[in-house]
Amino acid sequence: MTPPGRAAGASGVLAPASFVGAWAVCGAVRDDGYSPVQDAISQLARVGSPTRVGMTAGFVGFGLLLPVFAQRLPGLIGAGRAVRVAATVAGVSTLAVAALPLQREAGGRGDALHAVAAGIGYAAMAATPLLAVRGLRRTGRGRAAALSAGVGIASATALTVSVTTGPTGLWQRVGLGVVDAWFAAWALHSLRGRS
Repeated sequence: MTPPGRAAGASGVLAPASFVGAWAVCGAVRDDGYSPVQDAISQLARVGSPTRVGMTAGFVGFGLLLPVFAQRLPGLIGAGRAVRVAATVAGVSTLAVAALPLQREAGGRGDALHAVAAGIGYAAMAATPLLAVRGLRRTGRGRAAALSAGVGIASATALTVSVTTGPTGLWQRVGLGVVDAWFAAWALHSLRGRS
């Protein structure tokens, strides 16, 4: 059952706000050498980190709220089930990232499971705007389709760079941030009552 439009739209704004807000605030208050440019967002929620609770709350907020908005998203963009599934997977995988934090000591099985959950989330985040392109074109919104394609390509590229050449923190924030902005823009569009 699809949630009411305003609740779903609000969830689509609050999901990225909780995630981006948590990484921005937690990264800013760390005074122990943490670098938002060099270090991954997940380091903020590592077991034993002073920002673990705040960053975990951001992960959980995003993970719970994005699947609510995902139910409304296909109707906004004229897309099918694949968009809803991809956005839902992005949210659920973020809950898995919260449930499988980086361990106090780097390496080991816990960190490997965390990396799998994060990787699934990366793929789902980048895929969602790419999957929207066809529906947007079919409904005559060529500029929105081109923008969605650009967001998906930018996200996939930045997230790949974040795990290959780095710097990890910078490219991770770019890759996730552009899709967070895309979700928020569609949610605001929904709240304004536009078709």
